Amino acid sequence: MSVFFKALEQAEHDRHGQRPAAPVERDAPSVAVIDDRRAAPPVTPGELDEHLVSLTMPVSFAAEQYRALRHTVEQARLAVGHTAFGIGSPESGDGKTTTAINLAGALAQARDARVLLIEADLRSPQVAERLGLGSAPHPGLVDAIQATDLALDDVVVRLPAYNLSVVLAGRRPVAPYEVLKSPRLGHLLDEGRRDYDYVLLDTPPLVAFPDCRIIGSYVDGWLVVVAAHRTGRDLLGEALDLLEPSKTMGFVFTHDERFRANGRYYGGYYGAGDAR
Repeated sequence: MSVFFKALEQAEHDRHGQRPAAPVERDAPSVAVIDDRRAAPPVTPGELDEHLVSLTMPVSFAAEQYRALRHTVEQARLAVGHTAFGIGSPESGDGKTTTAINLAGALAQARDARVLLIEADLRSPQVAERLGLGSAPHPGLVDAIQATDLALDDVVVRLPAYNLSVVLAGRRPVAPYEVLKSPRLGHLLDEGRRDYDYVLLDTPPLVAFPDCRIIGSYVDGWLVVVAAHRTGRDLLGEALDLLEPSKTMGFVFTHDERFRANGRYYGGYYGAGDAR
């Protein structure tokens, strides 16, 4: 897998018709008490997806590319206080979930960082499988939205070996859009902003579903994942039209054949070039 990042200026140029330019060991955090109930204990995941290089091979060349993306997110927090970031893509299969988990893992490599990954793609959740958390249902975002007596911390899965906290999608809703439309989502994200330095949301595909129109009102910035030689200009343009231009931080390119190592796709950090 390869990761290529585009600066915000390139997205703005494109919208105007121009060429766009070993796990971190850490003691488990203390368990908070909420309404006389203890949050779920730390979890030891099973076998991780091999593409989660930030967790499985944190000193590899591939993981370095996510650290380049991490630097951009860290600078956004330091410069303007951004803490919540949506990771989206024009369509499914572009690598947004892999990117979201790897970026979370890269941010969590800083020992003092508090990182929360939220699975906001309620239509096709994959995070539990990728992280080796098994097929058993975990209470998650849907449960916390629908049960007002649940706080965000009640549905957090803690992975202390990776210094990472995760909120899975939870139960499969009949109408995902209606669930996300609840004001409870904003309240839960406020809790996330308060308790964590970085909150990353793995979102549904931008074009196919209206969910991101709701999620977009809560995030500070968007990283748009684009599959090289697959995502068309028109589709990417349609996705960008759905986002606030001021929140489009840049692009992450995947599956670019110019960067290969041992048969896998890797990549590098870019601030200029052709966005599509």
